[in-house]
Amino acid sequence: MRTAHRDYHEILNVSKNATDEEIKKAYRKLALQYHPDRNPGNKEAEEMFKKVSEAYEVLSDPEKRYRYERFGTAGDTGSVFDFGFGGNFDTVFNDLFSDFFGSPRQRERKGQDLRYNLTIEFEEAVFGIEKEIEIPKEEKCSVCGGSRIEPGHRPVSCKHCGGRGQVRQSHGFFTINRTCEYCNGDGHIIKDPCKACKGKGSINKKKKIKIKVPPGVDTGMRLKLRGEGMQQFGDTAPGDLYVVLKVKEHQIFERAGDDITVQIDISFPLLCLGGELAVPTIEGETTITIPPGTQPGKVFRIRGLGVTKSNGHGRGDQLVYLNVIIPSQLSEKQRLLLEELSKEFGSDRGRTRKGFKQKFMEFFE
Repeated sequence: MRTAHRDYHEILNVSKNATDEEIKKAYRKLALQYHPDRNPGNKEAEEMFKKVSEAYEVLSDPEKRYRYERFGTAGDTGSVFDFGFGGNFDTVFNDLFSDFFGSPRQRERKGQDLRYNLTIEFEEAVFGIEKEIEIPKEEKCSVCGGSRIEPGHRPVSCKHCGGRGQVRQSHGFFTINRTCEYCNGDGHIIKDPCKACKGKGSINKKKKIKIKVPPGVDTGMRLKLRGEGMQQFGDTAPGDLYVVLKVKEHQIFERAGDDITVQIDISFPLLCLGGELAVPTIEGETTITIPPGTQPGKVFRIRGLGVTKSNGHGRGDQLVYLNVIIPSQLSEKQRLLLEELSKEFGSDRGRTRKGFKQKFMEFFE
């Protein structure tokens, strides 16, 4: 009679997570050590041999091992998973695992995603645009109807899985089903593939798609078009199409977030005297007023002439940076006028601001 509370793992000197191979290897070693033929008249060795055999009998059987590790006994205790709906261990176990992983036949097989690199103009990124692109597309073969089989022929049942599309494997105390690697879960093998599609069940086509590029996009942004990817035989759903955007550089404008920047060359007299200055914008030319005595580095902001904001509400601004132009060559008249102006300003040969060290020393004088 078996003792219900023996520690079979300790007897075989294996962990509770031991694999079938580890259990078998441990049993062979101990069975050889305590076998009665090698220990004649040794009652302790005989008793140990019985314990080792009993432990192996339980731990090598998936259902007995589960009962032992779950209830402390390998004897019959009714249905192991009896939650009011009946069923054996394998059925309930596979049902439980399919909730997490899905069975090979139930799991959705999504087609391959596609990537398309689309280059657009600066203005198109600011205002948005509709583009038409052409992508490769898989369509069902019109000859075999997607069956992959040459018309007039039939598939052959897979001998490795018996036409089930799955093979059973034991892992420790449980058994799971996996997709048959010979037929890829189809349950049959095609010996006469369709000549038109070469057994793929689909053929390559070109498809034109219209894409709406929203305003305010920038380089590196992706547009996702669901269901416009690849779908081959066996895929339950097509993949997606990702359109990756690249915005061309502009000859005049640059982008700074939601704002647009522009550099404008301006003369020294205009900064001193002030006046009107024509400025290009993304919507055409406009005019800004330069106040008299404007200093170099002054930035003028034109509201609402930037890029559409990412939240879709309003637009950024255009920033105008003034770049003072110093002529490299002067006419005789210009030189004389500047010399006269220089005399008017006084003998100013250049000034430097006092540094922190000089100011610090003067403070204590």
